[in-house]
Amino acid sequence: MRWRRAVLAVFTFLFSACSKPAVDASGRTVVRFLAGPDVGGGQKAIIARFEALNPGLKVEMVEGPAASNTREDMYAAAFIGKESTYDVLYMDVVWLPKFAAQGWLRPLDDRFPPQRQAEFLPGDILGSKFAGKTYRLPVQSDGGLLYYRKDLLAAADLAPPRTWAELAAAAKAVQKPPETWGLVFQGKQYEGLVCVYLELLWGNGGELIDEAGTVLVDSPAAVEALTWLVDAVRKDGFAPEGVLTFQEEEARHMFQEGKAVFMRNWPYAWNLLQAEGSPVKGKVGILPMVHGPGKASAATLGGWGWGISAFSEHPEAAWKFIEFAASLEGQKTAYVKGGIIPTRKALFEDPEIAAKSPHYRELLGVLAGARPRPMHPAWARMSDILQVRLSGALSGQASPEDALRAAAEDMRAALAR
Repeated sequence: MRWRRAVLAVFTFLFSACSKPAVDASGRTVVRFLAGPDVGGGQKAIIARFEALNPGLKVEMVEGPAASNTREDMYAAAFIGKESTYDVLYMDVVWLPKFAAQGWLRPLDDRFPPQRQAEFLPGDILGSKFAGKTYRLPVQSDGGLLYYRKDLLAAADLAPPRTWAELAAAAKAVQKPPETWGLVFQGKQYEGLVCVYLELLWGNGGELIDEAGTVLVDSPAAVEALTWLVDAVRKDGFAPEGVLTFQEEEARHMFQEGKAVFMRNWPYAWNLLQAEGSPVKGKVGILPMVHGPGKASAATLGGWGWGISAFSEHPEAAWKFIEFAASLEGQKTAYVKGGIIPTRKALFEDPEIAAKSPHYRELLGVLAGARPRPMHPAWARMSDILQVRLSGALSGQASPEDALRAAAEDMRAALAR
């Protein structure tokens, strides 16, 4: 279990961190949060600006480990003991259902009403809610998308694909395996595979689970989506069997080395693909993930946001800070310093951002269709089940129908417990 893997690090850390002072030596109220390494210095710059504007407040950022699941455990360990160690949470979208269901987060609806929520991308707002209440201010957007080689498609006189059939046809027409394959994606048995599958499932009009908690992953639409993905590897042959070992970086390296025509990945890959010395610099385009016949594209939502601990002794000060961090100024600072994708719609029209990241025009179209993974407190267990069954189908150990039938049975049993 993750708790056992992280327990020594967690409790060693908490032993030194739990005695958070309410005020510092100069009398300022202290607001504290845990985050990963501050690559680019964006968090520090936001904190410095906030403190300059609010001289009576001090924000203390604890830089924890890079592994987000370890930070999740560290937050959880503090909140299980109802500790006020952290006033503010910088949290992954997938943490929210569990944390909210446990009563560890303060609802923000009175401070963050619908008219203010309308300033943000809709998927990021959906990923900030649980059981009808809002618990998060989203500040970093993310969503799965399809990268493609513009030059290779143009040379073959092919348009960028929009549907499964169009992608399969283009991939098979252009690829020259083993030197160049049609499609690479995250096919290893982990959360990334679930994200890939959800985009195909939603893009075929299917659902994993409905609002009433009914498991639907064995529906015809769900089976069709998995069949397409399995056939790409095992029948149609435009994705290499090696994708069963791929996470994000393995797929990116293969695509960046010119060995794939299409790649499903996240927005982070763009800057790496366009870097000096990249073999595909200037040759890459982005699209929403392809969809089933007569349906619409979907993207699995990732991203981060700010919440307030239910145990904070300074909720007013905590709100002031996260409100600033999620403001236009705060999000633009995060973009400039660390390339963080904003969640505010207006920043996609900011002249400086548009000039530096012209691909954001296309990226906005992807993020507009982003959806959070099911906002269910048992999501981690559901994902674990799905990972095993999807992997079994991709490796040829089970048919798509049998794999999803078993996944549905496992999920129903897990939710019943």
